[in-house]
Amino acid sequence: MHVKVLGAAAGGGFPQWNCGCPNCREVRSGVPGVKPLTQECVAVSADGERWFLLNASPEIRSQIESFAPLHPRGPRHSPISAIVLTNGDLDHCLGLLSLRESHPIVIYATDRVRRGFTEANVLYRTLQRFPEQVTWRDLKPEMEAELSGLDGEPSGLALKAVPVPGKPPIHLEGSAAADVGENIGLVVRDHRSGKRLAYFSAAAGITPPMRTALDDADCVFFDGTFWASDELIALGLGTKRAEEMAHLPVGGKGGSLDALAGLRASRRIYIHINNTNPLLRPRSPERAQAEASRWEIAYDGMEVAL
Repeated sequence: MHVKVLGAAAGGGFPQWNCGCPNCREVRSGVPGVKPLTQECVAVSADGERWFLLNASPEIRSQIESFAPLHPRGPRHSPISAIVLTNGDLDHCLGLLSLRESHPIVIYATDRVRRGFTEANVLYRTLQRFPEQVTWRDLKPEMEAELSGLDGEPSGLALKAVPVPGKPPIHLEGSAAADVGENIGLVVRDHRSGKRLAYFSAAAGITPPMRTALDDADCVFFDGTFWASDELIALGLGTKRAEEMAHLPVGGKGGSLDALAGLRASRRIYIHINNTNPLLRPRSPERAQAEASRWEIAYDGMEVAL
């Protein structure tokens, strides 16, 4: 399995357009080792020819251009067979609207995420220029499905959705009752090698089914949004704790660094990293602590081979 990180940042990217926190000041001033990041999106493939995107960030056009295997191979073509959405947050689905240029798209999502994106959304009309411009495929929690493009040909990869504690996207808060399909993690399995990728980029906690998926994985991507529960509060940038925004902090008692100790995965990678997170600074004590526990910090262009 080939894995390419196209974007590693949380919503807003790094630097964030309206943020003057220490991290954003450092990246703007060119401090060595502190690099800009686009918003989270990852490409996976079994054969290096047919690719599947995990989420569709607002920077999807530049992310596609940054990776030659995603470039068209004909006058009207895309090696992107399908897109998988883990939730309805704008930083995960807004890029879909940039893929409106009369090309068929296959999207895997739970019914809740599909309805949240399509219903009462006039912008969705840009993806309805011709019949079946978008083909939605329903992800049923805990049921493995074969990943395929519009032609239905097997890709060599299987996908399973795992429910994850979370919350509705801000623009849908209060619009419907809680639903198990609101936020999911993914297990991608390579038929040929048997290797498993566990992808949990947004998680408010760790449930037993999540732990099983993480324990069985050969490579783990996990929510690295905030290092500390009070990260935004301490910087004077907000009033909510990480947990109130449905993100388990990395550090501290009960944080994911402690909770996920002992995973067998050969690659453990934090992704969806907020611009305020000290993990973005290579020489920070928090970065040293994570790396001492054999965790890596995702960056745009990172590659993993399984």
